[in-house]
Amino acid sequence: MAEHNDIDPMLTTSEVARILNVHINTVRRWSNQGILKAYRLGFRGDRRFRREDVASFFSEDGKFRKRRGSSF
Repeated sequence: MAEHNDIDPMLTTSEVARILNVHINTVRRWSNQGILKAYRLGFRGDRRFRREDVASFFSEDGKFRKRRGSSF
């Protein structure tokens, strides 16, 4: 069984917005469109993001990576 300390904490919507330097509603929209992978938790459906998913959102040069069908 995995130790609690072995689990990486997930990021909130506002933390991701701050990291990406975008508005929180932009992060929500990207999540709804499937551009940025989110996990929904609890009965309210709060979004949480894995740090690895947010990091992979960037290309090598530090710019947002264009994904097929994205509108940003």
